[in-house]
Amino acid sequence: MKRSKTLVVCAMLGGSIMFSSCIGSFGLWNNLKDWNQGVSNKFVNELIFVAFHIVPVYEIAYLADVLVLNSIEFWSGSNPTASIGEVKEVKGENGEYLVKTNTDGYTITKKGEEKSVDLVYNKDNNTWNAVADGQSFELVKMNEDGTATVSMQNGTSMTVTPDAQGVAAVRVAAGSSVFFAAR
Repeated sequence: MKRSKTLVVCAMLGGSIMFSSCIGSFGLWNNLKDWNQGVSNKFVNELIFVAFHIVPVYEIAYLADVLVLNSIEFWSGSNPTASIGEVKEVKGENGEYLVKTNTDGYTITKKGEEKSVDLVYNKDNNTWNAVADGQSFELVKMNEDGTATVSMQNGTSMTVTPDAQGVAAVRVAAGSSVFFAAR
């Protein structure tokens, strides 16, 4: 029994090292955790938490994410457990916003206002576009070499790496912490 547990742990550690390039969003496990946190008070949440470890619900959800769902997300580019239609409140520099998850992106609306901006992912062109008032503007194009071409407010574009250094370069070029404004 002890030998088989050791073998399983070694296999999992070896797999985590070999396949570490795709972490995934762990949507199933996170949805389960979020559900538990929203059930009731902290005592009921703790009881559910302990029960879900005794009956291995959390472990099965985590394993399903690791072996199946994150692989699907990696190869297809979409999260099979994404909560389409879900609306979250986000606090920004200029107020509170409502962000709705769509099948191809997000709809962002400033709280208390009617106007919205859609961020739409075009799978064929591998681009993120802003759509407002019937007009579409390409924001970012993901390139085959792993870089991203970012469209700037002044009509120019720059190619950066999608990491903190690339984000900083875009912020410096834009002249502020705001990435994009309507052209």
